[in-house]
Amino acid sequence: MSYAIQWLRSLFFVGQMYFAMLPLAILFLPWAIVHRSGAFAACHTYCRWVRWTARWMVGLTSEIRGTPPTDEVMVAAKHQSFFDIILIFGALPRGKFIMKRELIWAPILGQYALRLGCVPVDRGRKADAIRKMVADVSAGRTHAGQLIIYPQGTRVAPDARRPYKVGTAVLYRELGQTCVPAACNVGVFWPRKGIYRKPGHAVVEFLDPIPPGLEQTAFMERLERNVEAASDALMAEAGFDAPAARAARVAGG
Repeated sequence: MSYAIQWLRSLFFVGQMYFAMLPLAILFLPWAIVHRSGAFAACHTYCRWVRWTARWMVGLTSEIRGTPPTDEVMVAAKHQSFFDIILIFGALPRGKFIMKRELIWAPILGQYALRLGCVPVDRGRKADAIRKMVADVSAGRTHAGQLIIYPQGTRVAPDARRPYKVGTAVLYRELGQTCVPAACNVGVFWPRKGIYRKPGHAVVEFLDPIPPGLEQTAFMERLERNVEAASDALMAEAGFDAPAARAARVAGG
């Protein structure tokens, strides 16, 4: 299939994907107003819709590996594009995100996010932002669920590296919860920006849990090592030349 045809298929897919938010939001709105479970039903339905249409419209299949947690845990995930949000949230019974505060003003998305119990945070001064994030998360614990955080703080392209931020370790310590790392390869097929969607098989993998109680440095090292290694392996499986593989070749001469 030519690039131009796949680009057009991608354009139609992206357009209908965003349009679908509106009728689903309206359909589930009465239930979502009455009970929080209505908001989850709406969002889980949307996740299934996106996965289904991605499969037949652009040839992008998807898979969840590992065991998605169902109890009160923190999920620390690799973030490459919007599709890993879809896969991770769709796999969790009561997922709620640490999200940029600006998103609460997004039509439909912001209101449903608040109903789910998502925690908006500022990207201002680091110390103040972290303190407020911990306070907001603690206040939001009345909303049971799995707290999803992206340790790198933003979407990261498959061929890029970004540091893991200390806020994840602070939450891990303050909440005293198990952390479930999650790896992915979705950026190989669904980029951070742009229209084109590449056919293939996208995977999100839930990794072995990290129990509470580790010292901050040990926790961050373990989290980053496990997530990056698993993500590189998934990207290599998808035929992408992952950063770790290139580094190993360079080191070996």
